[in-house]
Amino acid sequence: MTKEKMTGVITPILTPFNDDLGLASDLYVNQAFWLLEQGIHYLAPFGTTGEALSLSVDERMTALDILIKGGIDPAVLMPGTGLCNLKETVVLCRHAMDQGCKAVMTLPPFFYKNASDDGLYAYFVRLIESVNRDDLRICMYHIPPLAGIGFTPALAGRLASDFPDIVIAYKDSSGDFENTKKVIAAAPDIAVFPGSETFLRQGMENGGMGCISATCNVNPAGIRNVFNVITGAKEGNLDHVNNEMVTFRKNVEAYAPIPVMKGLLAEKRGDARWRNVRPPFLPAGDKDTKELIKVLGKTLKPVK
Repeated sequence: MTKEKMTGVITPILTPFNDDLGLASDLYVNQAFWLLEQGIHYLAPFGTTGEALSLSVDERMTALDILIKGGIDPAVLMPGTGLCNLKETVVLCRHAMDQGCKAVMTLPPFFYKNASDDGLYAYFVRLIESVNRDDLRICMYHIPPLAGIGFTPALAGRLASDFPDIVIAYKDSSGDFENTKKVIAAAPDIAVFPGSETFLRQGMENGGMGCISATCNVNPAGIRNVFNVITGAKEGNLDHVNNEMVTFRKNVEAYAPIPVMKGLLAEKRGDARWRNVRPPFLPAGDKDTKELIKVLGKTLKPVK
């Protein structure tokens, strides 16, 4: 029997900071609720967009607890857990499972760039054995432009085949749709998500299950609308809504996406704390923020 795959539009939620660069709990919970109200299926805290690698292990666990205590259902959460060392990755995975999260999104150990598929396979076998939980669910996080290493289609297929109840998904942030298609072919039983809505339509037309996209933070309704038209849940001109969504993405990509999205939220919500980023990022300037808002025009829906 074919297992039911995870599907939908997933947001790697931005992490808001107070002026001392500590977590802004109120903004975080409010953003999570707003995204879900706009139709987002799942939230992925501590992805690249969430400045994950600027957060300590304790901060990640505290932030996850804040979302859940704030009323977010853990069943819609897929936190990032991948670090260079096994021990802390195990801690984060166990904590997510203890809280009842849907899954974890896990990078490969990314410092040693010449690691072989066999070496990465051995790492994930140890991770799975060390977590030692029947409820562990892993989404492989493939982002070689930043990590310098990733999950080849062959490795994804091997892990999915050997751990069918645990390795359930793959986020492809390579920017290469040919890689996405190869992963779908190599691991047909898992949910494959392009890491950008640019490939949402192509992905779903080739067996993908949605997308995991940074710009869901500022265009959630627009991206969900395209998903709904593709799936037949809503009528609409697919070419039109897809082109509008892709243009929105390209306009955001013309800037440093994380700072400028935070700047956009600060401007539209009237709370300057949204501008705060942790170094080495620098906050987006007023000029860039206002320029982007002007360029987006009517495609920018209310973000209050």
